[in-house]
Amino acid sequence: MSGAAPKRGSVIRYGYLWARESKRGQEEGRKDRPALVIALSVQTEDGETRIFASAITHSPPFARDDAVEIPAITKRKLGLDSDPAWIVTTEVNEFVWPGPDVLPVPGRPPGTLVYGEVPDDLLQRAIKSFVENRRKQRAIVVRRSF
Repeated sequence: MSGAAPKRGSVIRYGYLWARESKRGQEEGRKDRPALVIALSVQTEDGETRIFASAITHSPPFARDDAVEIPAITKRKLGLDSDPAWIVTTEVNEFVWPGPDVLPVPGRPPGTLVYGEVPDDLLQRAIKSFVENRRKQRAIVVRRSF
């Protein structure tokens, strides 16, 4: 799979590997899911683009600061289902774009890798929550496909 790296705020289809799965030695996520690109890093020496992506899940967070809820209107615009969903802010996957775990979006033209983008205010809330969790040592970065 190839293509230009998505912008920060893009929602991609991704085989997300939860931190608990990684700790058990798993190398592949059990389920493909939407994930929010919260940050990008471009390595100028080799041109690699590293993506930092947060999982989007239907499971409510254990604590209020563990996730940011996605408004229903945003879910509709992205073409996601109508069930409540949250952006997890206690962990992210880091990988080189596009990586083997980025998948085409179902129901879209072949090769479509992005559902769309979230509004900037939602992106900023997710980033702020992740940074705060990281500051409190409550957020984990799971490094993948390097």
